[in-house]
Amino acid sequence: MTRYRIATRPYLPYPGERLARRKGLGGEFYELRPYAPGDEIRRVHWRAYAKTGRLYTRLETTPERSRFRIYLDESESMRLFGKLAYGEEVARLLLGIARQEDALARLERGRPEALRPGRGTLVLITDGLDPLPWPRILPKRVVLVQVLAPMELAPPLEEAFLKDVETGETLPVGPEEVRVYQKALEGHLKALRLLALLRGRYALLKVGEPPLPALLRQGVVEPL
Repeated sequence: MTRYRIATRPYLPYPGERLARRKGLGGEFYELRPYAPGDEIRRVHWRAYAKTGRLYTRLETTPERSRFRIYLDESESMRLFGKLAYGEEVARLLLGIARQEDALARLERGRPEALRPGRGTLVLITDGLDPLPWPRILPKRVVLVQVLAPMELAPPLEEAFLKDVETGETLPVGPEEVRVYQKALEGHLKALRLLALLRGRYALLKVGEPPLPALLRQGVVEPL
């Protein structure tokens, strides 16, 4: 049986960013430092010695226990087109995966603006359509799973009335307004994706598609 884990390391780390705050043994490469008496011979970096004629010790990151918070957006826009029910399915899947590493992982619910600081990695499941200051709301360690309906991504080019469920405001729209909307949405999705990838991982899911294959394909979930 295949086991999975949630990928948390930034997909697009800032230049020079460390993989972990502490150095030690048993993790991934951290840095080289000059060999000192007492260092384990098996930690000597022989390639560096071959190039420089000097002994260096390989330091690695200290493995850290993963901690997760799963947060499901319950704002009004999530109640359209089956997004909330689909988000529940995604949340249950990710909670089960998270608990393989963190038995205390929990599922929280609410509006994104109600998010409070917490320990570990935040896994946020949202449509991301609320006009919020996302750079301030998203923490430094986040996995953003954006859930949208196919109709939101590609609305029909026909006359209709558009209603903002957050404010109740209605607006007549036609083909030109739909094109403007699609262009604005494309820019918004790109900005959210880049922000999330600098702080962790990102996936865009369409309501109705099997979530696990989509999360694997987009790098949010990976096999152990």
